[in-house]
Amino acid sequence: MGQFILVPIIFFGLIILISSFFIVKQQTAAIVERFGKFQSIRHSGLQLKIPLVDRIAGKLSLKIQQLDVIIETKTLDDVFVRLKVSVQYKVIRDKVYDAFYKLDYPHDQITSYVFDVVRAEVPKMKLDDVFVRKDDIAIAVKAELNDAMMDYGYDIIKTLVTDIDPDAQVKEAMNRINASEREKIAAQFEGDAARILIVEKAKAEAESKRLQGQGIADQRREIARGLEESVEVLNKVGINSQEASALIVVTQHYDTLQSIGGETNSNLILLPNSPQAGSQMLNDMVASFTASNQIGEAMKNAANNGKKKNE
Repeated sequence: MGQFILVPIIFFGLIILISSFFIVKQQTAAIVERFGKFQSIRHSGLQLKIPLVDRIAGKLSLKIQQLDVIIETKTLDDVFVRLKVSVQYKVIRDKVYDAFYKLDYPHDQITSYVFDVVRAEVPKMKLDDVFVRKDDIAIAVKAELNDAMMDYGYDIIKTLVTDIDPDAQVKEAMNRINASEREKIAAQFEGDAARILIVEKAKAEAESKRLQGQGIADQRREIARGLEESVEVLNKVGINSQEASALIVVTQHYDTLQSIGGETNSNLILLPNSPQAGSQMLNDMVASFTASNQIGEAMKNAANNGKKKNE
């Protein structure tokens, strides 16, 4: 009978002994209470407590944690915008007591401060400034949270404005404005390119015309020099200047006709093209030059006579 009673007592004693030991994980703090009163804070490793007297009231993680807060507010130019603020925080190792006993819901407390700061800062800015100065918003949130949460045993590591989401219609309007600006810039570049092309083309044409004129002048100068030499050669064999000029004109005329006949796809038409055309052209040129000289002499004589009368 005594053996049957001893076995449960031993078993119960082993359970109590085993329950006296507990393990605290790395980067974790365990709060031990004795009869409902704070007793101690235990950190990582194997720990011992008095069975039935001490109990583990709770555990707090000492790791960095993140809380994402979504806030909707209005900007200075009356645009509603949603901001996502990420708060990175951790429990201060030396202030585990404050973090556990002074604050029941740290997430709610942090969220309230984030709402308060963001809704105080964003309405002072226009929508474009919200995008540009999001770091200023994050700094303001961190400063406010640090002052408030330090007394509760929480250290605010970093605050980040990770998303700025205006109303869908506002985003569409901003995209249209951006597209219009880019199209305007593209049109300006295209206009500048077209203007440069026109200017360079005009410069090229002007240079081409100048070189072409210079070439024609050089060509005619050489032709005149050749004609002069030809007339001198013919004069040396007893042919006078008029006959030599007629011979040269007729020769060039027939050379031209021969050149036209040698080209199957030539579109050149020589007018007049009769056998007497060369002599006729020469006679016409001589007559024209003679008439011009006579008119010039007559005008010169008339001017001289008028001068004599005035004297």
